[in-house]
Amino acid sequence: MQQDPPFWKRKALEEMTAEEWESLCDGCGRCCLIKLEDEDSGAIVHTRAACRLLDLGACRCTSYATRFDEVPDCVALTPEGARKLGWLPPSCAYRLVANGEDLAWWHPLVSGRAETVHEAGISVRDFAVSETRVEGKFEKFLLRWE
Repeated sequence: MQQDPPFWKRKALEEMTAEEWESLCDGCGRCCLIKLEDEDSGAIVHTRAACRLLDLGACRCTSYATRFDEVPDCVALTPEGARKLGWLPPSCAYRLVANGEDLAWWHPLVSGRAETVHEAGISVRDFAVSETRVEGKFEKFLLRWE
């Protein structure tokens, strides 16, 4: 008997349940890195500095339910945002699914293990620092995605 394709292959982002939507997050923490915008060109540059709410070991928000109250510039990701936010990392599952692409082998929904995102070197676990340690000197922590 043939199995149905997984939900991310057969549903649009807008059709997903809240549980399916949340499970698309691979736990990489890349979207929680502080970004700088060039005022003249509008170009966005990522830094290695992570939001103060990011648990750098687990790569998960420590205050997910109240993050917008605690960090007013935290962005709520929506299906439209997944399609339009150019600063989302190329590996972001929301971005991939929005563009009709499949999830990578290391995504927990594919591998069946949350640790594969870290084992594959995709997460920020081994290089991010908390913004609380940066002392406002974000330009010293610039990062470029490969």
